[in-house]
Amino acid sequence: MHWKALALSLALAAQDAHAAPANGLMARQFAQAAMMRFQCSQLVFDRIDPLVQPGIAPSTHMHQIVGGNSFNVTMESIKYDPATKATCTTCDYAEDFSNYWTANLYFKARNGTFKRVPQMVNLGLSGKEGVTVYYIPPYDGKSKVTAFPKGFRMLVGDAGLRSKEGQQKQLCHRCFSNKKQDPFGGAPCTGDDTYDLPKKMCGGGIRTTITFPTCWNGKDLDSPNHKEHVTYPTSGSFESGGPCPASHPVKLPQLMYEVMWDTTGFNDKNLWPTDGSQPFVYSMGDGSGYGQHGDYLFGWKDGVLQKALDARCSGNNCKTIKTQSSSVSTACSKGQAVKEPVDGWLAELPGGTTVTYS
Repeated sequence: MHWKALALSLALAAQDAHAAPANGLMARQFAQAAMMRFQCSQLVFDRIDPLVQPGIAPSTHMHQIVGGNSFNVTMESIKYDPATKATCTTCDYAEDFSNYWTANLYFKARNGTFKRVPQMVNLGLSGKEGVTVYYIPPYDGKSKVTAFPKGFRMLVGDAGLRSKEGQQKQLCHRCFSNKKQDPFGGAPCTGDDTYDLPKKMCGGGIRTTITFPTCWNGKDLDSPNHKEHVTYPTSGSFESGGPCPASHPVKLPQLMYEVMWDTTGFNDKNLWPTDGSQPFVYSMGDGSGYGQHGDYLFGWKDGVLQKALDARCSGNNCKTIKTQSSSVSTACSKGQAVKEPVDGWLAELPGGTTVTYS
């Protein structure tokens, strides 16, 4: 799907999960919504986490990491600036050296072995595996947002969660019936989307969506749990102009990840459990899907993201800031800090993590 059509679909549903725009004027406003939507190809699969477990190698579970190649086990806020340390980035925007990472998805076969689920590149983009990254301003085309400052980082989700209770909103899964991803289905976490992993075979794969808070307290670049310095609007949605609470008055752009898992290679009933239960597990041993999470560590060149937001940049090519071709972005890579196999059929998850479902 072309990104403009995607932007309209997302904005239409974001105003209200159950209702369409009330009139033509509002529909035109949605249609004009600008959003940066771009590919960040795979940088490395590694069992380190400089946000939650800084300085520890190996960390408790494996992640897939995209973005700047300065990613390492210890990245202290402010003192370690990816924008000055990285020499390349896997993202379409050449001056975005931020790091974006999530847990990885594995298939657990009937015989107890595991195989990593590859990621598809999202519609309209090019590269290899990785994450689709969005930076979305309010749909009205006028409201200003403040770009994330140098040293900023945050986290959505809880790797230890195994039930819907306690889950942050806007973290969900979509089961596609075919690889055309039709019907697209509008905004994430609406319609038939589920917070846990789909319990049926998905003919076109599974999409994970992780949507970050958009209200900042205006002073802290991080917090002990990497969440308290940010929050979601007090009512409504960010896109529809939902207000920020007095405690977190600064409006940030809506940061969102989409991970397109190509589960189609595992659509063989002879591989699935005999009881028909879903066989996918996240790399932290989560068989429920509730524990998926997303980490963000800001690393844009000074002033570039604010410039892009002010210019209402859209898609993955904006004349206001530098872009790069997929041949350049996919040439950027990094070796594992914790050297271990992640592909092929494995006797256990990386790190020997035990699978739990509840």
